[in-house]
Amino acid sequence: MRTLDAEQARLMRAHAQGISGLRGTSVPDVMDRAFAVQAQDASAAALGLRARAVDLTAGAVDRAANVERSVVRNWFMRGTLYLVSAADLHWLTALLGPVFLKLSARRYRELGLDDDALARAERLITSALAAEGPLTRAELAERLAGAGLDTRGQVPFHLVRRCALLGQICHGPTKDDGEATFVLLDDWLPAGGGPALDVESAAVELARRYLAAHAPAALEDFTTWSGLPAAMTRRAWRTLEAATESVACDVAGQRCALPAERIAETAEPALDVRLLPAYDNYLVGYRTRALSVAKSYERQVWPGGGQIRPTVMVDGLACATWSKQNRGRSVALTPFGELTDEVLAGVAAEEADIARFLGTGMVGPTESSDLRAN
Repeated sequence: MRTLDAEQARLMRAHAQGISGLRGTSVPDVMDRAFAVQAQDASAAALGLRARAVDLTAGAVDRAANVERSVVRNWFMRGTLYLVSAADLHWLTALLGPVFLKLSARRYRELGLDDDALARAERLITSALAAEGPLTRAELAERLAGAGLDTRGQVPFHLVRRCALLGQICHGPTKDDGEATFVLLDDWLPAGGGPALDVESAAVELARRYLAAHAPAALEDFTTWSGLPAAMTRRAWRTLEAATESVACDVAGQRCALPAERIAETAEPALDVRLLPAYDNYLVGYRTRALSVAKSYERQVWPGGGQIRPTVMVDGLACATWSKQNRGRSVALTPFGELTDEVLAGVAAEEADIARFLGTGMVGPTESSDLRAN
């Protein structure tokens, strides 16, 4: 069994996620490598694509999602929002939807939603979208309320999400003000796209794709990231091992796995600086944060309340958090310690690239003083 120290494992993970080494050249190129991009915040998801690509623009991301429809935002792993390739949407929904619908049953009851109310809401939402086209959650809530359903609090969110988990609807075009809309899935995407997989085969495919984008990783990492039942993830993991598609390795005393073709892979430090957005894949893809963020700085990245702050990564290791300033024209850093000139130069290059990506333009060199600590 190959043994990897923490630095080598971190470098290999960073390369697999596309946040160190070669960058992708397009949205599909990035998605092929990263598999899925965390997307609770749509603007953060776009910045996550930027961090893994060269010369990508926000306009290209918008075209991929809203015109070409090659990527789709919806509820997938852990029942949370991700951006995935359109070709992967159907089998992912068939695998994950039933799991999170079952887990949501108690919440539906707490909200006073019995089976009749859920079925009625499903009919109303799908009928409204069929008749009126893309609608926001607020607009769907108005239709539900108009039909006599209680739409207080989190009820509209759960009713919309339920329809998505059932494979009825997905996120559609984003409005000019950035608000999300929803559409009928069969209207938005061509029928029959992607592989048709039974549940067990889909779980194996998810494990395969997870390892390709996150390895070296442990079974516990895959279970945490996916949100699938442990028995299902264990069977999928063992299937890959039995087929010699994955091989075991030791990472700082923990049994992990690598795709078989990567068993001899090595990665060298390169001072590769990337500004990752809030909630980035790289920070939610594993059970623990030990390899990506030093324990003494965890609270700065995860301040509580479900937040994950934007981070500055150097070869996959966090050295600061950051925030946009001047409407995206510059960034402000909160370093964990003194940053070298080489790292600051990398941050400046990333700052310029974010401004280019957003189309906001850079501030002049005499105005940009935000690379100092806050």
